[in-house]
Amino acid sequence: MKDLTCIIIGGGHIGLGALKAIKEKTRGIANGRRIRFVLIDKQSGHVRKILLFRPAVCEEDIVVPWTHYKFFEGVEFVQGAVTFVDSEKKQIQYEDVQGNSVQMSYDLLVVAVGSVARQPDPDQGGISLNDLDTAAVIRERWRANLRQAVRESDPKERKQLMTVAVAGAGISGIETAAELVLEMQKEASSLGLNPSDISVYLLSAQERLFMEAPEKVGRKLDQILSESGVTVIYNRKVLGEKAGVVTLSNGDRLSVSLCIWTIGLIPNPALRSMGLPLTSDGQVVVDESYRVQGAPGVYSIGDCTRIVDPKTGKVDRMRCGDGSLQAERLGKVVVADLEGRTAPVHKSMVDVFCMGLGENRGLVWGNKWGMNMILTGKIAWKIRKVAWDGGSRLL
Repeated sequence: MKDLTCIIIGGGHIGLGALKAIKEKTRGIANGRRIRFVLIDKQSGHVRKILLFRPAVCEEDIVVPWTHYKFFEGVEFVQGAVTFVDSEKKQIQYEDVQGNSVQMSYDLLVVAVGSVARQPDPDQGGISLNDLDTAAVIRERWRANLRQAVRESDPKERKQLMTVAVAGAGISGIETAAELVLEMQKEASSLGLNPSDISVYLLSAQERLFMEAPEKVGRKLDQILSESGVTVIYNRKVLGEKAGVVTLSNGDRLSVSLCIWTIGLIPNPALRSMGLPLTSDGQVVVDESYRVQGAPGVYSIGDCTRIVDPKTGKVDRMRCGDGSLQAERLGKVVVADLEGRTAPVHKSMVDVFCMGLGENRGLVWGNKWGMNMILTGKIAWKIRKVAWDGGSRLL
């Protein structure tokens, strides 16, 4: 009897979760047929994208080899980029690392290609934190600036070399600014510079941080960041950076040595060529059990998908936590569909957010039954670390 082929497109946090869940729930067998699992990803290993700010501030390796994962046993890995899904023929087309166009048939297909960083216009200057390469460039640039500051005799020029702006104050921007200021202070001290001369500005277009939570949570975040050395500027949109000058929407200017953009996420643009039904925002259209509209055997979850709780009408956010729960539920959905049973439907997770603010510093906020919970300090840092490791299936 011919094997069933289950292809997972995307080896990020959600793709890994989907692979693990389907493999464990089916135990590799469906209706007496063996399931062949194939993972397709552009990278040679799992990139922990939620930790992308770490290689921007230190030399931490955030790539996990596929061989690290025990559940990867028996899974075929293909390094390439999927360019088209033919849902009628049940085939995908992808481009391998040599640039060859290859076709592969599937019985089950999971689309989990995630999101990419939103890019500023090229003429806005600065550098966007969007991949491992740009993270490395950011790290080397601020380090080189501090080395140059050691030799600079002009106090004004030295101050500029020790100043960085982070444009965009979502969770990514907050975590980047918090980690960056601490690493810059350590580096300054090792070079004989005064760590208190380090300036990191976090620039927000909103009236406060973390608009998803009550105002007191934003105030607490501001306090922790301020104690670390981060200055948050509110109600100011960044117009651009040129020649070391950041221009804000009110006309103010900041002299900086580096401007880092962290202005949110958009669904992976690669989806637009795949032939799947998309929303106007570029997310895959699915039903309440993650089945892609008009494409039998195809499922989609994570940032690349518009997923709605059928009970509340709530749309899932583009967050790793939401996607991880979707992946767990998808395993049950696939088994139910294979066995001809009624499949589970999507249910939104409880509002819980956590963020790291430098080693042993963090903030966790949750809302259940109208009750707000805030944790800070070392325990919040540990919870955030568990979330990071859990997202990458390292626990």
